[in-house]
Amino acid sequence: MSVPAEMNVTTPLNVAKRHLRDALKLKLKDVSHDSITSQSSTVYRTLANLDAYRNAQRISVFLSMPTGEIQTDAIVRDALRAGKDVFVPYLYKNPAAAPGLPARIMDMVRLRDFADYESLRPDKWGIPSIDPATVPERQRVLGDPDVQHSDSTLLDLILMPGVAFDMGPDNGAVRRLGHGKGFYDYFLFRQRLKATSLGQQGFPALLVGLALSEQFLSPPEGPVPVGPLDQPLDGLILGNGNIRGPLAAAPLNETD
Repeated sequence: MSVPAEMNVTTPLNVAKRHLRDALKLKLKDVSHDSITSQSSTVYRTLANLDAYRNAQRISVFLSMPTGEIQTDAIVRDALRAGKDVFVPYLYKNPAAAPGLPARIMDMVRLRDFADYESLRPDKWGIPSIDPATVPERQRVLGDPDVQHSDSTLLDLILMPGVAFDMGPDNGAVRRLGHGKGFYDYFLFRQRLKATSLGQQGFPALLVGLALSEQFLSPPEGPVPVGPLDQPLDGLILGNGNIRGPLAAAPLNETD
């Protein structure tokens, strides 16, 4: 398996991305804890009223850093309570080590229940993380040939973090700047290959970013630099309740 050279090479594109990440890091330092809590609640309520979320059975949710991004605890708990299959990121050494491939990659592993979720311990960044010792017993979306896969190996909905987002001027697609490790890029690349091997056309999951309002760039602040590995998102839910991208046209169910 090969990936475009952009992933591990210093290029003008990667330099532009690094500069924007540095700028956003400074900007997000000024966002208060109370604002993050309030915006996270708004994102949760907005997502919970979307049919795209309500109808999804197999979802992945990023687990949040303590600061600088939307907190997803309420989303994880709601999805578990609704009986959805909830998968969260797991990082591990790439077993297919080769030039041009990342040394560490990401899969999505399934949470068993509330107790399992609450047993997760924070890593060095403060992100709740799966105990590697439990991974062999868990369902995984991708993994290696000898791991336990779930009965249906693809996701319906992937809720994604990011550093910065904006809208493409030509097609209205949501552009995302990640944290620079390429974990989601490579995961999405591998999931697309798996979908193709299963005879599916197009990308198999709905991709939705969750972001603080401060992470959405207006034209003077942008653009978000993107390359061939950067998958456009189907939608973006912001901390002020706004929805951007094609998802904005989806119906809201506000009966609750």
